[in-house]
Amino acid sequence: MASFVKTGRKIVAIGWNYSCGPLCSVSGAKPLLKHAKELNSPLPEKPLFFLKPTSSYLQQPGAIEVPEGTVVHHEIELGVVIGKTGRNIPQSAANSFISGYVLALDMTARNLQFEAKDKGHPWTVAKGFDTFTPVGDFIPPSKIKDYNNLQLTLKVDGKVTQDGSTSEMIFRIPKLISFVSSVMRLEEGDVILTGTPEGVGPVVPGQIVEGTLADGTTKETISSFRFPVVGRPAFDSDQ
Repeated sequence: MASFVKTGRKIVAIGWNYSCGPLCSVSGAKPLLKHAKELNSPLPEKPLFFLKPTSSYLQQPGAIEVPEGTVVHHEIELGVVIGKTGRNIPQSAANSFISGYVLALDMTARNLQFEAKDKGHPWTVAKGFDTFTPVGDFIPPSKIKDYNNLQLTLKVDGKVTQDGSTSEMIFRIPKLISFVSSVMRLEEGDVILTGTPEGVGPVVPGQIVEGTLADGTTKETISSFRFPVVGRPAFDSDQ
């Protein structure tokens, strides 16, 4: 499954899946989805997902491209790599369909997404540009002790912009696998991007984006990546 970038058939991205965290349970307040609040969007009652093309994958040492006329935002996420085909997967069996994980970014042309939302159109263009799914190396399950206790951190030019825990997910990984597979067959090499914590923001050419996935208890780094940001190049017949 380390070759999922080349063999996977689809990227399933979960939207608005992070709560306000432990403070909600302490205060008794209704959980607020941090990323949903940032985008002034209603809270989901069930997992919301969309598809991204596998042509949007980007691996190191590549560069994130900003298309002309777009405002591109970073969204750091934990990706779950599916290891075998399944449909209508019960939550109790979901873990057996996981072959590993990956640290990923769901890059978004935010101005195009807002325009599409206002018109009731799909988000495909805003999410599907080449280089809009940068990923780190494949992470075998043996390196993840508890996928509900991982720290996701993103820096832009050395400044922390996103820093959240997978413990804040509203819909946990077994629920996501079960729900998605009730709609469409999950296949070997597919990736589910599990949502992003608060702190999303813009990147522009010339900046450097660095992401880290760490164990939430030991703080030990599990995976990391570093991508420069450039303008999308003009037409090239060799691309």
